Amino acid sequence: MIVDAHHHLWDLSVRDQGWITDPPMGVLRRSFLEPDFVAAAPAVSTSVLVQTVCVPEETPEFLAIAASSDVVGAVVGWTDLTSAAVGDSLAALVDSPDGSWLRGIRHQVQSEPDPEWLCRKDVWHGLAAVGAAGLVYELLTVPRQMPAARRTVAALPQVEFVVEHCSKPAIGADPGEWAELIRSLAAHENVTCKLSGLVTEADWKSWDVATLRPYFEVVLDAFGPERLMFGSDWPVCLLAATYEEWLGAARELVAELSPDEQAAIFSSTARRVYGL
Repeated sequence: MIVDAHHHLWDLSVRDQGWITDPPMGVLRRSFLEPDFVAAAPAVSTSVLVQTVCVPEETPEFLAIAASSDVVGAVVGWTDLTSAAVGDSLAALVDSPDGSWLRGIRHQVQSEPDPEWLCRKDVWHGLAAVGAAGLVYELLTVPRQMPAARRTVAALPQVEFVVEHCSKPAIGADPGEWAELIRSLAAHENVTCKLSGLVTEADWKSWDVATLRPYFEVVLDAFGPERLMFGSDWPVCLLAATYEEWLGAARELVAELSPDEQAAIFSSTARRVYGL
């Protein structure tokens, strides 16, 4: 059975998702609830539910979902890293009735106009607080922000970092510069990586496994199976692929690895990172 290290849920009757209002995002313009995920991912035994919007109310809602779900085994939530009270905010989440399900924090760094945002002193203070709380921090970055991510993970070796979506390479373009940056991140032992989000960085209508393979081979070589974990990015993946199509592609990508190496990518790495 598979551990899905990255998926989302949202209920548009509770709050809007402002990032899915453009027409190309139409397939996502509805609510996606926990039963929908369970139905879409029958091969998944345990999953990690990841934040979608930068509002404090969402994380307690996700923790409550995890507490009542047979599948959701961990939550990656949000808090304001730049707040002077970030430590108190994290403590309140961890100590809340469902706080044991919180395993990580992320922020949509990809949307920050400053490519050096991660290197701000207040952000580093917040990231240190995340590590002190026993949580991982997830790097949602694009290639232009990877140099700042590299400096950040080097400056904070006590914090465990997870690179989401392989830091969103431009699938189909020359991977050279991105590959160099990924390898520089992987050189730090406090960093793991999610094999996720690749199909939505490719051409949504014409991607295939051969197109994805060069990027997979880079992250496999850089991190190794013991620091690489499968994530669906469902339902965002629906822009380019069904759950089964992306899962099938991931299985094809890893087909030449040993059974133990495949098990690491599809289960044991995530179990270790998130304490599942």
